[in-house]
Amino acid sequence: MPKQLKALVLGPFAVNCYLYWDGDSGDGVIIDPGADGDQILAAVRSEGFKPRAILLTHGHIDHIAAVEQVKNSLKLPLYIGDGDQALLDDPMDNGSAFFGIPVSAPQPDRCLADEEVITFGTVSLRVLATPGHSIGSVCYLDETAGNLFCGDALFAGSIGRTDLPGGSLEQLLKSIRAKILGLPDSVVCYPGHGPSTTVGTERVSNPFLVGGAFA
Repeated sequence: MPKQLKALVLGPFAVNCYLYWDGDSGDGVIIDPGADGDQILAAVRSEGFKPRAILLTHGHIDHIAAVEQVKNSLKLPLYIGDGDQALLDDPMDNGSAFFGIPVSAPQPDRCLADEEVITFGTVSLRVLATPGHSIGSVCYLDETAGNLFCGDALFAGSIGRTDLPGGSLEQLLKSIRAKILGLPDSVVCYPGHGPSTTVGTERVSNPFLVGGAFA
């Protein structure tokens, strides 16, 4: 059975939280539990898979607000890209203080480096460092299945904002070209917000990547 995926659109920022698992073994991960922890836990029970870890694409409020609840309820290790761990327990840096709802999350059990492969049972993902939206932003690539969880680096027809602390438009464009656009056209990109897309589609039609002032 192929990999299974369930997307949950959560919270006031409509963040995409992904449940991703192997259909045969049941091993899987929870990516970006950004809000509504009860809904995430209910979905895990409903789907019947066995989450082995929580993976964060970065440390902003809309991607971390339910981390503590989910981590503690399921007793899972937490992973984040190296450089973004400081955002987790700092409401100013993760943006939550600006909304009057200070949010903090536990420190990670492990910080991830570019190009390392992390394995959870029968699920293996390659870490792609894509700084620019934040210092330690990462994407997670399932090379076998052709699935990329790209956080707020790349969206369908757009890219992540770069006006937050640690952001850089130049760096983000460099990251996308170096780490994402070199992947096969057929790779499906699952972003932190909005619909999925493909590498091939974004390579030829994303206005930030072809023509215009940013290309």
